[in-house]
Order: sequence, then C-alpha cells, then structure tokens
Amino acid sequence: MEEVIEQLRELNEPVPVPLELPDDDLLVEIEEQLLINLPFELREFLLKVSDVVYGRLEPVTVTDPQSHTYLPEIAATAWDLGVPRDLVPICEDRGDYYCVDQEGEVVLWSGDEAELTDERWDSVWHWARDVWLES
Repeated sequence: MEEVIEQLRELNEPVPVPLELPDDDLLVEIEEQLLINLPFELREFLLKVSDVVYGRLEPVTVTDPQSHTYLPEIAATAWDLGVPRDLVPICEDRGDYYCVDQEGEVVLWSGDEAELTDERWDSVWHWARDVWLES
C-alpha cells in the first residue's frame, strides 16, 4: 500500500484547482448519504490519495459535491444502471464501473453487459497499482 501511495504521489499531475483530502467526519457524512458503510480500504484510499490526478482514469472523490467524480453521484448513477447496491463504485470508465465490496475486493461491472465480469483485484490498492497506474 505504501509503495502505491508513494508512486501515486510522485505521478500526481498539477491542476489549476487541486483537490482536497477528506477527513473522517466527511466520510461519515458520505456513508450517511449512501446508506452503506465504506469498506476499510476505500476509506484509506479516500483519506490518502483521493486528491491525486493521474492518467486517464478518475477515481471517485468526496470533497467537492460539484465534481463529476463525486462519490454519491457516481454511486447513484451506477446503482440506477444495475450495479448491485452492496458494491461501492470507485471509478467509472466508459460506462463500466470498478466497485469495491464490503470485504474490500474490487470487481468490474460491465455497462455493455449490465453484469459483473470475472475481473477482480484483492483490494483497492491492488486495483490502483494494476489498473489506475497503468492507465
């Protein structure tokens, strides 16, 4: 995890208006909006690297409700499209959604097929290393 965080920090692209990192209180508010607990590793991810801008993929954020990556909006859209309600989206990619389950495993939901694929990652950090950093 620390290695992935370090790599993301090094690759973070400068932007005109940098994102802010949330605090625990904000994450509790987000959980109340979503009516679901955020898996532990997703909480860590949001607290430590949700301000990173890198590559083509744009993982969810929680500090700016006006952002196109705002988790409650992304989740509402994903769930409306058929993503199972027990999954929390971490990134939308051309109609597909990378989601994390309550045990912390990341799965890919295909928008074209409207179902889960066989693609899986052991954690949000494995997904960040294998998918986000490779995008």
